[in-house]
Amino acid sequence: MAGDRPGVGGRPPALFPLFASVETLPGVGPRAAEALEQMGVTRPRDLILTLPHSGICRRPIARLADAQPPETVRVTIRVERHHPPASKGRPWRVHCSDGAGDLQLVFFHPRRDWIEGQLPVGARRVVSGKIELFDGMAQMVHPDFIAPEGAALPPEFEPVYPLSGRLTQGVVQKAVRAALTRLPDVAEWIDPAVVAREGWPGWHQALEQAHAPQGQGNLSPTDPARARLAYDELFAHQMTLALLRRDRRRQSGLVTRSDGRLRDRVLAGLPWPPTGAQRRAVDEIAADMQAPRRMNRLLQGDVGAGKTLVAFLSLLIAVEAGGQGVLMAPTEILARQHYRALEPLARLAGIRLEVLTGRDKGDARANILTDLAEGRIDILVGTHAVIQKTVEFNDLRLAIIDEQHRFGVNQRMELGSKGGHLPPDMLVMTATPIPRSLALAQFGDMDLSVLDEKPVGRQPIRTTVMADSRIPEIVEHLARALDSGARAYWVCPLVEESEAVDLTAAEARFKELRARFGDQVRLVHGQMPAEERDAAMADFAAGRAGILVATTVIEVGVDVPEATIMVIERAESFGLAQLHQLRGRVGRGSKASSCLLIYHEPLSETGRRRLGILRETEDGFRISEEDLAMRGAGDVIGTAQSGLPRFRIADLERQGGLMALARKDAQAFLERDPAMEGDRASAVRLLLWLMEQDRAIRLISAG
Repeated sequence: MAGDRPGVGGRPPALFPLFASVETLPGVGPRAAEALEQMGVTRPRDLILTLPHSGICRRPIARLADAQPPETVRVTIRVERHHPPASKGRPWRVHCSDGAGDLQLVFFHPRRDWIEGQLPVGARRVVSGKIELFDGMAQMVHPDFIAPEGAALPPEFEPVYPLSGRLTQGVVQKAVRAALTRLPDVAEWIDPAVVAREGWPGWHQALEQAHAPQGQGNLSPTDPARARLAYDELFAHQMTLALLRRDRRRQSGLVTRSDGRLRDRVLAGLPWPPTGAQRRAVDEIAADMQAPRRMNRLLQGDVGAGKTLVAFLSLLIAVEAGGQGVLMAPTEILARQHYRALEPLARLAGIRLEVLTGRDKGDARANILTDLAEGRIDILVGTHAVIQKTVEFNDLRLAIIDEQHRFGVNQRMELGSKGGHLPPDMLVMTATPIPRSLALAQFGDMDLSVLDEKPVGRQPIRTTVMADSRIPEIVEHLARALDSGARAYWVCPLVEESEAVDLTAAEARFKELRARFGDQVRLVHGQMPAEERDAAMADFAAGRAGILVATTVIEVGVDVPEATIMVIERAESFGLAQLHQLRGRVGRGSKASSCLLIYHEPLSETGRRRLGILRETEDGFRISEEDLAMRGAGDVIGTAQSGLPRFRIADLERQGGLMALARKDAQAFLERDPAMEGDRASAVRLLLWLMEQDRAIRLISAG
């Protein structure tokens, strides 16, 4: 590593020229540097990783008659005459000919001396630009190239870079060419077998080729040069995660051995046995908890796959060993709901379960905190209130986080520090099926358990799509269903009328349904006081109300097995994963359930495709892959909390396969060379410095 002892010291000197200021490149002054900074480019290194996003194809033609307007061409013409503008605001026209056909060059606001100097009458010139027909005459507005015959010609295919501010293509292209001269000589960091199998060029060559595309095909993510550069980013990221995993596995954890007696009691009291996937997940968790290293596992389940039971059985492993467990949910509604769902299971096990949220105050809160610290509470359920400084456990062995994507990594770490001298085992749950490529990017440092079976007795959900012009007949259908004892959710997209988005307000829909069904209707939305919201939910769960009008606060985790109808209004305005979550609120009992997706005309092509996918399948993993293809990675996980790495070249939507390959390569590399002392290791270190994976470098340094 450029003279460094492995894993020690700072950035290798070979990379210094790439990490200098972008203003050290020719043609980049303070103003250009400011515009480049808006694109996230502050050093030559950032510029070489900013690839052209499109290209201009200039087809060379021998005669004007060969042009196929509208198209961009390069052609030689003779300047015949100039037509200066007849009045202010009119263009300057230059009449040209190739001897057989005519072409008008059109310029707005040119300086006379410039245009007459560029295009003197009688001269032959090579021009390039877009030819279009205007009133039957071929014309080219503002040619992008004008030169005498015999001059150096522009490339037939010219790369086009993203721009900001007053940047021009010329400035960026010149800076890129200069930055590419600063590339150091590097050894290959990718497994040579992978390079050979994929037919990828070396790093230098890949950058040269990617910045000098010869046609549209070279701009595709599957182009060998681009695929290789994307792989470099993904491999560096997966190396960091592999080192993190290794580091976590070295951390001493609590050894939690249990005898299964409490779990047996609970399983004996259930109406039906757990699925094979549930049993497998609990076994994996039990094995992790028994090992002397700390568990860090992700439990991923499709809607209705029975994560709650797996979570509770896992918490019982901690209790059987004489310890405690905690389950943390992102909202008060979810925390209280988990508590209600787990209460009957806690009674079967004969243990003490409590709930703690920000709403608990005074003596009630003080009592819970005392009992928790003295070990009289076995399992605590709560919101992030459970990670506050005042909350102390007697012997915390397992911490479970529900819906991880709503929590930051820091909260995960704070909860992890609650275990006294050794951190507790950590289980993260998500009910959002995540495409494999995103799971590897976001949770690649974790072991993975997947629940891919539905529990016995779960009914398929019949999904229907209807226009909102049919709402009156939907309401009548609902009336008949309520008469026969059904319960229904009616989901509306917004709480208050918004001029910007003309979506039916929940409050307006609530009033209309109340006028028809009277006291049978309740309303819940995120801006209500928590007590009112809980009361409305409780009425619906107990059957005192038959219709719950709601916003998306009910998206995750609401569990009323008797509810069998889900109506989603303006369904086209939701993402696929969100619609799948909402639909998963029904079909949780033994009765047949239905979901009605109501849309507003006109429906866009994307909206039509989205609703069609939901009608076809209930498989959350397939739906998440489709969602990724349609919306992109940040939207699928939720950009604000996504925790997804930002790649300059790699595209998680289209290059998921490369992510899996990079993970395999990184793991195999560390298994072969755990101390990172071999020849390839110093090249991998250079890559980690280049990609600014400083966390990985610190982990290597720590050995």
